Amino acid sequence: MANQVTGLTRIYKAAGYSLKGLTSAWKNEAAFRQEAVVVVPAILLAFYLDVSSIERILMVGSLIMVLVVELLNSAIEAAIDRIGPEFHPLSGRAKDMGSAAVLIAILFAVFTWLAILVPHWR
Repeated sequence: MANQVTGLTRIYKAAGYSLKGLTSAWKNEAAFRQEAVVVVPAILLAFYLDVSSIERILMVGSLIMVLVVELLNSAIEAAIDRIGPEFHPLSGRAKDMGSAAVLIAILFAVFTWLAILVPHWR
């Protein structure tokens, strides 16, 4: 029984840390807010459209991936900024790679939506 309580406590605390991270991203990261403002209505649209369950999962999943990658990019940037304000080529490379990951996630989401919706419009 003690292990179950410990496990539930850990899950509860982890959920709190996750909520704190989402709140921090919303408050401090303009890119996350901008992407969320696009992603949330798009997810609702995905549930409205007449597509198969698998297509809907792919559409929503590609959008969620954009937010996940943005959160990881923001975490990288925060860690780099914590190290110090001086420029270092490796810090710049890390930030640029994080940004590139976000771009790739966005392009994948656009590709996914187009690949699913264009045949429906024909």
